[in-house]
Amino acid sequence: MKTTLWGACLAMAIVLVTATDEISPRPSLSFSPKAPYHAVVQPEQRRCKTCFIDSHGDGVTDDSPSILNAFKECNDGGRVVFRKNYTYVIGTAMDWTFLNHIDIDIQGEILFTNDTTYWQANSFKFGFQNVTSFFKLGGNDVWIYGGGTVDGNGQIWYDTHAKDIYTLRPVLFGIDGLHDSVISDLALRYSPQYYHFVANSTNVVFNNIDIAGRSTSKHEAKNTDGWDTYRSDGVTIQNSVINNGDAQLNQHPGPEPLLQRLTRHQRRLAGPVRRHLRHRRRRVVGNVSLHNASDGARIKVWPNTPSALSGDLQGGGGDGRVRNITYSGMVIDNVDYTIEIDQCYGQKNLTLCLEYPSPLTISDIVFERFRGRTSKKYQPLIGALACSSDKACSNIRAEDIDVMSPNGTRDVYCLNMDRTSLDLTCTDKYKGFN
Repeated sequence: MKTTLWGACLAMAIVLVTATDEISPRPSLSFSPKAPYHAVVQPEQRRCKTCFIDSHGDGVTDDSPSILNAFKECNDGGRVVFRKNYTYVIGTAMDWTFLNHIDIDIQGEILFTNDTTYWQANSFKFGFQNVTSFFKLGGNDVWIYGGGTVDGNGQIWYDTHAKDIYTLRPVLFGIDGLHDSVISDLALRYSPQYYHFVANSTNVVFNNIDIAGRSTSKHEAKNTDGWDTYRSDGVTIQNSVINNGDAQLNQHPGPEPLLQRLTRHQRRLAGPVRRHLRHRRRRVVGNVSLHNASDGARIKVWPNTPSALSGDLQGGGGDGRVRNITYSGMVIDNVDYTIEIDQCYGQKNLTLCLEYPSPLTISDIVFERFRGRTSKKYQPLIGALACSSDKACSNIRAEDIDVMSPNGTRDVYCLNMDRTSLDLTCTDKYKGFN
């Protein structure tokens, strides 16, 4: 062991470290092609305190007390370091919404226990679609980075959920009330449900996030969205790779996040609407490549009656509007549907959906500069644009869509849609709707 003095400030701290301990440089952020909707806070380096967290190192014993103590000790101007080559086991639900002006340097691995009974009883409940989380992260001016791994131990949850769809599966990053913060340079693995749930937050940047995880059993990893946002503004997601089992983004009430320079494998890019969604600024989703996915750009809305397939999702009903969204510059590779608007989400009975049209309106949506080829799954269709009434959708445009199915067709199923604004071949026949 050696004694080291980190920096100089009014409240200097002497920290005991090992000869192999290092501090990761804070990531340098650049934004392209768009700048965030709000200026990103660039705080000074945290030089007053540095807390290196010890781990029991046996892969079993709960390290939560040490983690929570470090956060409290080095909050308000300090830095917390999860040591490289260490595995930190978390078996206790922790509230981290008190964090302010702190860097969290995750170099090692954080692993959540597989005690499904404990977590269902003690995880934090968000009051939205049965969302719960291992921990709740919030505060102001929080930077999290370091190149380490956060592992949700998801396999036991995939198997448990297959037996009981009402199992409360925690999200990996539960965020509530986080402001002017950055989460960057992390590998996220095997989340039981969403990888991020971002609620009641403003001006948060996610940069260089590597998401991966799928089931190794016959039970699918379901609802493992990359990000779900809820009543949050100024969220930027960029320079990331998503290889999960569900949506890249599901955006719920609140302004649309900025998505850019993302690479996507499996399933769908975005289903950015459920209900009660309102915003004014034009939002752009651009420079995204999608490979072996089910959907490219997708907007999905519950009908105005409980859906036959809603199950534990509690879907159906609700009003609002979705407007001013541009999906631009997307590369499509073996994707089932290139573009999709679905106002009958979860309802296979089209007659019933049209009988109870959604009061949530969709307007001023642009799909532009798409390139590539779909999968064979729905050919001759390359997409579906379906509104539950002729009043529910307006000014939906598709321009410069250079995408074909493997047999050379570019048909799109159109329902209650103005076909004159679509650079596509509309058809009344559909496949795979819902």
